Amino acid sequence: MAIPFDATWGTLCERCEELPDDATLITPLASRRFRITDVQVPRIIIEDVDSGDSQPLQREQFEALAEHTHEAPEGYELDRLPPKAEPYAAVLALHPRYVLDEREGTLTELDEVDENTVLDDAPHLSMSEESESTDREEPDIDVYADMLLLIDALEREEMSALDAVETPALVNLYTLLSDVQRNANDLRQDVTDVLLDRVQHDRPAHGQYGSVQRTTRQNRSLKDDETVLEAFEGTGIDREQVMGVDRGKVDEALDVVSVPESAVYDVSESEYVRKADVDEERKETRLQGLKDRLAVSDDPEADVLRQEIDRLEQEIEDLTEFSPGSAFGES
Repeated sequence: MAIPFDATWGTLCERCEELPDDATLITPLASRRFRITDVQVPRIIIEDVDSGDSQPLQREQFEALAEHTHEAPEGYELDRLPPKAEPYAAVLALHPRYVLDEREGTLTELDEVDENTVLDDAPHLSMSEESESTDREEPDIDVYADMLLLIDALEREEMSALDAVETPALVNLYTLLSDVQRNANDLRQDVTDVLLDRVQHDRPAHGQYGSVQRTTRQNRSLKDDETVLEAFEGTGIDREQVMGVDRGKVDEALDVVSVPESAVYDVSESEYVRKADVDEERKETRLQGLKDRLAVSDDPEADVLRQEIDRLEQEIEDLTEFSPGSAFGES
């Protein structure tokens, strides 16, 4: 049975009013940013972060979207939304009964819901003003420096023809790739530890580039031999059935008898390259050189780099340009 929309609308308005003034929502498909500026009885007013344009989101259109979602047990497909109607889905997902799944591209109505769910868990919502700041600071983490060096190395080589790249350049690439992988894994683990305190089992967390879900993995390790054998005692299971081969003892035996290794091991060989040494001083010198090139205002090459950065930022801005002003209706 569908929940009366009057109750849904009341809760949604309350959730919107609880948002801080600088809270930013992101549409699930086009990743357009907007803020809620006013909550009224028949509508919710939003403002585009980039253009400053305002758009009223009408109550009846929210009700229509809620009906479509209720009729889609597997989730309402977001690509069925009319043009420019994405903000309706992003705002409705502030209600604890609705969940946006960016990966699946759906909006789903939950059967059971905790009305006290905190707003920090809402998808496509940034509660931090700093995240919207245009002033960028260089993060003091190892992976950032290694990635800058890797990007510089990639730009200098023809990556579509690796066979033609000189050996020293390949060694540089391999070293940097190894460092980036190691440091990225360390950072990912740090991020994971924080996310574990925020992500619930039944509510995926969404971001602009993907979503994460809390999962449980069961790891097993045998107790000591005596405990295991005592557990099976009297069950009819012979000790020999649960006693395995101890690899350590096998190796010890091979050291004192003439049995060949191939008789007890399947032996195969594979060749690989491993990182043997890293010239941290050379990396630091190169990294500082890249920073200095951008810092010198009268350096023509620095101007070229700045122009390239400006061009890329403009392309990103064009791709995410937002033009609000549509209403939600039947698709």
